[in-house]
Amino acid sequence: MINGNMDELRAEFDKFVHDKCDMSEDGSCDTDSNPDLGDAVDEEPYPGFVDELQERLLAPSKSGVYLSRIDIKRVAEGIDESIPIKERDKMIKALFRHTTKREYLSTAFAEFNKHMNGRVMIYTELAEAFPLSREIFDGQIAKVKKTQKMFDQIVADYEEIEPTFDPMMI
Repeated sequence: MINGNMDELRAEFDKFVHDKCDMSEDGSCDTDSNPDLGDAVDEEPYPGFVDELQERLLAPSKSGVYLSRIDIKRVAEGIDESIPIKERDKMIKALFRHTTKREYLSTAFAEFNKHMNGRVMIYTELAEAFPLSREIFDGQIAKVKKTQKMFDQIVADYEEIEPTFDPMMI
């Protein structure tokens, strides 16, 4: 009885793999050529500020801190959002994809600021403990402050979109 169920399950799985995968010459599944696999969500449009945000926020040399995927996930959880753990740039896009309110941006950036301020506290402690390294940590802290100012500028420049807006009138 169990073997019959396993055989049926195996046949169903093999059919699924055959339908969804383009088999490569070595017998492995080539998922890149099949548009049904992967995240269709990644193809959705996102607000224009996201590109600048990614460029600045995800590069520690520009933002002053390294934000891991877990950090971004915690930011999302802090604003009651649920995003999957993926590449950091895709997570940022997913976090801001459906932004329509300035309040949402403010809340999200406040959560990013919490994480970044935590790193600033660490940098400050390290600079005090290792005075010869103060110049390095002060440089990183200055980058964090500059990034936080960018958050404020994005919020100030953001134009809210209401569902009732006529796109021809904007």
